[in-house]
Amino acid sequence: MFIDASGCIAGYQTMHIVSSKRHNVMQQSVYRARYNRLSCVNCAMPTDVPDAEELSALVGEQLYSVWTDLRTMIEDNYDMECIWNSGGKMWKYECKYRRGGKTLCALYARDGCIGFMIIFGKSERDIVDNNRHNYSDEVLKVYDASKTYHDGKWVMFMPDDTSMFDDFMKMLRIKRNPNKK
Repeated sequence: MFIDASGCIAGYQTMHIVSSKRHNVMQQSVYRARYNRLSCVNCAMPTDVPDAEELSALVGEQLYSVWTDLRTMIEDNYDMECIWNSGGKMWKYECKYRRGGKTLCALYARDGCIGFMIIFGKSERDIVDNNRHNYSDEVLKVYDASKTYHDGKWVMFMPDDTSMFDDFMKMLRIKRNPNKK
């Protein structure tokens, strides 16, 4: 294992971990490598942020319009850092909105599909559950079907139009109040 010129860890995928102490250091380094904004041949990150043409060709014209409207809604209400990553095994791109080390939400893109994920912690889930009457049936169906893990409820919406955007904003306000006027 070594750090290449871009600051990414090269060869981490084939590295064998011997001790738990070394494993923790390794995991922290891999995390930093995956979430820094530099590109690396050995890292699973996109080399560049996709341009409008590439993203439109990937998801289609209609979904690209939904994607841009969703990003505009978020960016009009929140002053957040937008971090682009690969989307892992299921998605081609991830656009994550973070501030102060906490993620607000993430958008995902793959061939013919977009995703919008919000992760709700325990107290945030309580707020959603106590205000269920404020959300549409479509949003509650996705919320209820989502799995709860040890670190929160990972809710992935797959919008094909802007009809759920009001509910998305209500849910984002639970995580963080808008910080743009």
